[in-house]
Amino acid sequence: MVYCRKSLAVGTKTGYRLYSLSSVDNLDQIYENESEDICIVERLFSSSLVAVVSLSSPRKLRVCHFKKGNEICNYSYSNTILGVKLNRARLVVCLEESLYIHNIHDMKVLHTIRDTPPNPAGLCCLSTNSDLCYLAYPGSSTTGEVQIFDAINLQSVSMISAHESPLAAMAISHQGNRIATASERGTVIRVFNISDGGKLYEFRRGVKRCVSICSLAFSIDGLYLCSSSNTETVHVFKLDDTKEIPQMPDEQQSWMSYLSKAVTASANYLPTQVTDVFNQGRAVASIHLPFQGLKNICTIVMVDKVLRLLVASSHGYLYVYNLDMEEGGECTLWRTHRLDGQLDVVDSPKPIKLKEANTTKLDKNVKTESSINKNLDTGPAVVLDTNHMTEDCLDCTLSVANPVGSYAGALRGHPSSSLSDAENHVDSLTDVSEDRFNLNDDSEFPPVM
Repeated sequence: MVYCRKSLAVGTKTGYRLYSLSSVDNLDQIYENESEDICIVERLFSSSLVAVVSLSSPRKLRVCHFKKGNEICNYSYSNTILGVKLNRARLVVCLEESLYIHNIHDMKVLHTIRDTPPNPAGLCCLSTNSDLCYLAYPGSSTTGEVQIFDAINLQSVSMISAHESPLAAMAISHQGNRIATASERGTVIRVFNISDGGKLYEFRRGVKRCVSICSLAFSIDGLYLCSSSNTETVHVFKLDDTKEIPQMPDEQQSWMSYLSKAVTASANYLPTQVTDVFNQGRAVASIHLPFQGLKNICTIVMVDKVLRLLVASSHGYLYVYNLDMEEGGECTLWRTHRLDGQLDVVDSPKPIKLKEANTTKLDKNVKTESSINKNLDTGPAVVLDTNHMTEDCLDCTLSVANPVGSYAGALRGHPSSSLSDAENHVDSLTDVSEDRFNLNDDSEFPPVM
C-alpha cells in the first residue's frame, strides 16, 4: 500500500490557506497567509515552495517559502497570468498568448513559447513526473488540438487532434505517459498516448451539449479517470486494457450476440458517429453532488487505505466520497468539510442544500492544502492536489479579470504600450542565485511521501 498525503489550497480575497487531509474526518490547516486577494496559488507537492498571484497585481508572480514566511523572488510579465504549473524541474507561467518555462532551481527563464493560439482560460497542464516532463496546451482556438512540448529538452513533441471543438479540460497521468482531454461540448472524454499521439480510450460522459467540464484527474496508479462538470454528476471511468465482457443469461446472449454482429457487419455502412457510440466506454461509477452550476474540481486518492473521490467546490465545501470499484454504481458521500473556517455542521453522509451552502460566509480561519485558483463570482476557488510518492498534482486555473498595467513597466515609468522587447519578456525583480532553492535539501523541501 502506497502512503499518500492529500493536500488542498484555498485562495480568498484576504490571502490563502494550505490544508492537509490526514483522514476522512480530519482536514488540518497547516498554513494561513493574510495579505491580499489571491487568485492563483500553487504548491510544489509537499514542499515549502508556493507560487502565488494576486488580483491586485495579476501580472506579478511571487515565489515564497511559506514555512520561513519570506519571499524568495518575484517576476513580472507583459500580460495577466492565467495559470501557473510546477514540478521539481520546471515552473510554467501561462499567459493568454505565450508560455514561460523556468528552471525551478534558480527560476531563470529557459524558454518562451510565443504567439500561441488565444487561450483566455489559461488552459495548460504540466506532468508531475520530472523524468517525462511534458507540457500540454491548446494548439488551436477553434478546434481541440493539443500541443505536446518537452519541458526538459525544450522542444515540441507532437500535435494531437483530440476533438473537433475547442478544448475545455486536460490532465496528464502521474506516470507522464497519457493525457486525457475534453472539449467545450463536454460529451466525450478521450485518452491519448503522449509519445505517439495514439488514441487509447474514448468515454461517453453524457449526451447533453451544454455541459462545461470543470476538471479531469487520473488516479495515482493510472487505472481510473474522474471528470466533473457544471452539472451535479461526477463520473469515474476505468482504464482497463483487458476489457472483459460479462457473461449474459442464455436468453440474453443470443440477442446481444445478434446486436454485436449486426453492428460489426454494418460498420462500413453506418455513419462514423453511430459506430463510435457503440465503441465508447461508459462510467463505472458516479456521484451526484448536492449542487450544480458551480465551479468545482475532483480527484481520486487513497485515504485511510480506502479509495476516495474528493470534490472541492467554489462555494466553500470539500466532499469526500467512498469509491467501490468492484461494485461500481453510485458512490456514497462519507464526509463533508467546510472551507470557510467555521466548525463543521455536516459530519454525516447527508447532502448539503444549495441554499445553505450559498448563504455561508467566508471568514479568516479556513483550512486546506494543494493548489488553488479562484471563482470571482461565487467565492473561493479550490484546487485539490494529491501528493504521492510519484509526485502528482491536480490544478484548475480560472481566468483573472480586470488586467492592470505591467508592474515592471510601472517601476520604470513606462506605460504598458511602450514596453521594450526586453521588458515584454520577464523581469526579475529579485536577484536569484543559481540553485538557490536546494530542492534536494529535505529540510527546505521535504520529499513527497
